[in-house]
Amino acid sequence: MKNKSKKIYIVGIEGAGTSALAQIYKNFGHEVFGSDEGDHFYGDILKKAGIKVFEKFDAKNVPEDIDFAVYSTSNKEDNPEIIEIRKKREIKLLQYSEALGEIFSQKTGIAVCGTHGKTTTTALLAQVLKEGEKDPLALVGSKVIDWQSNVLLGQSEFFVAEADEYQNKLALYNPWAVILTSVDFDHPDFFADENEYKKVFVDFASKIPKTGFLVVWGDSANTLEVAKNAKCEALTYGFGGDNDYIIKDFKSGEIQNFEIFEKEKSLGVFQTKLTGKHNALNIAAAIVVSRKMKVDLEKTKQSLREFQGTVRRFQYVGQKNETIFIDDYAHHPDEIKATLAGARGKFADKKILVIFQPHTFSRTEALLSEFSQSFDDADTVWILDIYQSREKIGNVSSRDLVDLINKYDREKAEYISSIPDAVKLLGNESENFDIVLTMGAGNVWEIGKEFLGK
Repeated sequence: MKNKSKKIYIVGIEGAGTSALAQIYKNFGHEVFGSDEGDHFYGDILKKAGIKVFEKFDAKNVPEDIDFAVYSTSNKEDNPEIIEIRKKREIKLLQYSEALGEIFSQKTGIAVCGTHGKTTTTALLAQVLKEGEKDPLALVGSKVIDWQSNVLLGQSEFFVAEADEYQNKLALYNPWAVILTSVDFDHPDFFADENEYKKVFVDFASKIPKTGFLVVWGDSANTLEVAKNAKCEALTYGFGGDNDYIIKDFKSGEIQNFEIFEKEKSLGVFQTKLTGKHNALNIAAAIVVSRKMKVDLEKTKQSLREFQGTVRRFQYVGQKNETIFIDDYAHHPDEIKATLAGARGKFADKKILVIFQPHTFSRTEALLSEFSQSFDDADTVWILDIYQSREKIGNVSSRDLVDLINKYDREKAEYISSIPDAVKLLGNESENFDIVLTMGAGNVWEIGKEFLGK
């Protein structure tokens, strides 16, 4: 990729992945530009990188002399630029994951995959390797607060990448090493059942060469089942005593503390600003890789202690009067439970309002019962209309989820149709809560921004 400068156009350039890919291409010496009509969440990063973005999809945007184009699969085939490239030009057109796979497979690639925790674990590992002088290239599916970006543009052979299982994109990557954080059924719009979903990870683990290694959460039957299919060394981490790396003496609070043992040997006490046991697990995964790559232990401890996290992962948004606003990306029942358990550990006696925006009809329908029992650590739950994303119709509604929550915990949940309605209601209700926690993979984060006037 570095040998000859190319002209590259990206359709949907302001996505979490595509914006990072654009920066990597530019760092390789290529000319990069593209278009997007989204919420411009990553527009500031691209502007800072000097990458031109057209703010409207138009066939006229696409130059005649590009070498190849990349598109985000969030854009449909009726996108005028995709039509222009496909029908009228003999130009190579790659999906985002195909383009990323090309770069990843040319590097010594470390993939972070799993149903939950990918983003934070990728960022943690990349930060540890950066501070440990391994100078990695890294791509994360969110802005990393410490970097004010979603990439590290390191010059070494190592590439740490967040790898998504949706649509079996893992098949496009050839890893040297893999972290597997979890395997819990998701994306029912693509995978027929849990076995089909799990097979994607089984196939991915089997691709790791014997000279590589797999780092896997060892407290889950699903992840251990996947690990059995790996031909390489497999190392486990978790709270259970049978793991290769064991978390002990976990203490929550403003700063979380826990000790990690490498078999019988204590690696010492680790501290983090991140909240919840799930983040202790994410940190443990990064530590295992750092040990395999011989990163100085004290540098690892320091980088983990100072790490501030990623945007939309239990992110402090602001405060109004005495009410604290936090935003989180959780959109799967297990993620919601883990995030709320962390919130309750941090804010033990506080009154917590969760404003949840379900993401896609198919996920909400398939996991409706699980969703309804995910909010035990919240005092009150407001449910917004389902964020449709790639789906336009469905057989379930947010009112169905409200009814099921209230079946188990009367009057706990309330249906609030829209973000403007939630913002308006907060004007009267916010002072009744100590914590307002917005949750979901859509645009629910706009509530805090709007209400706090940011």
